[in-house]
Amino acid sequence: MLALSLAVGGAAAAFAVLFRWLIRTFTLLLSGHADYAGAAGAAHPSLPSLGRWFVIGAPVVAGLLYGPLVHFFAREARGHGVPEVMYAVSHRGGRIAPQVAAVKALASALCIGGGGSVGREGPIVQIGSALGSTLGRALRVPEVRLRVLVACGAAAGIAATFNAPLAGVFFAMELILADFTAQAFGMVVLSSVAASVIGRAVLGDTPFLNLPPFTVQHPSEYLLFALLGLLAGGVGVLFTKVLYAIEDLCDSVWRGPEWLRPAAGGILLGLLLLVLPQMYGVGYPVLGDAVDGRYTVAFLLLLLVGKMVATSLTIGIGGSGGVFAPSLFIGAMLGAGFGEAAHMLAPAIAGPVGAYGLIGMGAVFAGAARAPITAVIILFELTGEYTIILPLMAAIVLATGISHRISADTIYTLKLRRRGVSLARPETLVPHHGPVHVHEVMTPVPQPVSEDAALADVATALAGSRFGILPVLAESGDYLGVVTARGVSAALADGRHDAAAASLATEVPTVIRGGDTLDTAAEALSRDDTSALPVVDEDDTVIGWLDYRALFTARRGAAGGGGTTHQSAAPQQA
Repeated sequence: MLALSLAVGGAAAAFAVLFRWLIRTFTLLLSGHADYAGAAGAAHPSLPSLGRWFVIGAPVVAGLLYGPLVHFFAREARGHGVPEVMYAVSHRGGRIAPQVAAVKALASALCIGGGGSVGREGPIVQIGSALGSTLGRALRVPEVRLRVLVACGAAAGIAATFNAPLAGVFFAMELILADFTAQAFGMVVLSSVAASVIGRAVLGDTPFLNLPPFTVQHPSEYLLFALLGLLAGGVGVLFTKVLYAIEDLCDSVWRGPEWLRPAAGGILLGLLLLVLPQMYGVGYPVLGDAVDGRYTVAFLLLLLVGKMVATSLTIGIGGSGGVFAPSLFIGAMLGAGFGEAAHMLAPAIAGPVGAYGLIGMGAVFAGAARAPITAVIILFELTGEYTIILPLMAAIVLATGISHRISADTIYTLKLRRRGVSLARPETLVPHHGPVHVHEVMTPVPQPVSEDAALADVATALAGSRFGILPVLAESGDYLGVVTARGVSAALADGRHDAAAASLATEVPTVIRGGDTLDTAAEALSRDDTSALPVVDEDDTVIGWLDYRALFTARRGAAGGGGTTHQSAAPQQA
């Protein structure tokens, strides 16, 4: 795992560098500027006769290219990416199709370069995660470790793209894994460090925003920061609602082929960019100007609403890009506008406008994603500004709290819940200390699958199994691993219709021995996140099978009268 985490970090960093180069290249080709948001309203140097009207065609051209690419090669590359990774970790054992990395990089770079008002964090998380999953599956690591490699890829992508190694680690742990085990944390840290070293060597070591130092000049100002945090939490939830409302509207209106949808919807996006060219692409130059206090309150509010609509429309028409950068943009507009208003109403108390802009960035992201640790760390790393950490923490906590009160879902989990997917994990078994051993409660070994069995035969055998998991044996009778319904589904989704059972037996779970206690077996089942495990003897020959049902039955019997009511089967040699 040490070597794998470093390899994933290096690969994700290489893709992050390539991804940023692709964004810059496509932006130059389609707009004529390195970042058109900073040159809002200018003409394309190669199309001077069109003036600023060229922005209507840029999203259409980009959509004609990435629409078919996503539709025909990797449909999970559509949208903002992070929910797909969360789903892969929680429901697919960390399995992500290998082509997702390349398709996501090209599609998102084309979308952003063509004016799509989305960020690059979602794509790079999905790209890095796909790389980690591909490497882990190639080496046939168990599911529990495959999930860690997926998190390593996500952390490495964030670290290399934003020069923020700590933020990458906590983003992966808080949002992707939702688990802070020491081993997983260590592997994710190593991957993030490796990616940061490579990213800094190629992209430089400069902060996201160069800002003058800020200080809290009056204790009463904390009340203003608290109020901003409450407002930001509500705005984060509003952004989530607007995003999915516009996506639903686009779904209800569009009746043509899905591969053409980004190009057709690009016309609407182009018209919006014609009116408000500051929405072109990620928009970091505009964000910086807002934090510097260069806009009026009215224009800041216009930019805030415009970004919500532009990002939602980009995602709704089938675009590919993240929502993290837009949430920072919206937060900067809210915070800067709040700071300007505070200066007008309470000039003796209010501090610099930039301080409110920074706090607004972190608080809106926390309100939308409900990841307070990540929000604090990432704002600190992106700006390098420590003097504002206390008001930032206070505002982010309040924003997270008000967001939780208003909405049960985050901007990431709502996408999954609308599909009927819940990320709730099964509760860990509570150990019952008793003398019951595995050999007393194990069941006979299910009919094993031969290593050369065809995919159709494997699927048929799994359909008749109790828990969708069966052992795989070699011709010599040696135990190779297990094959699961989830693994067969992934093989079908990847187009591996001619796969044999041996190639599907990528999961080699922890084996338990007949003399192990039920506590040990419960920990093994929970650790491997599987519904059943093989039981072996001293010669590592499979002699039985233990599943959750047998374990629960034994626990209930032991709790009720000091013994088990489950009739153990005679050991059968596989």
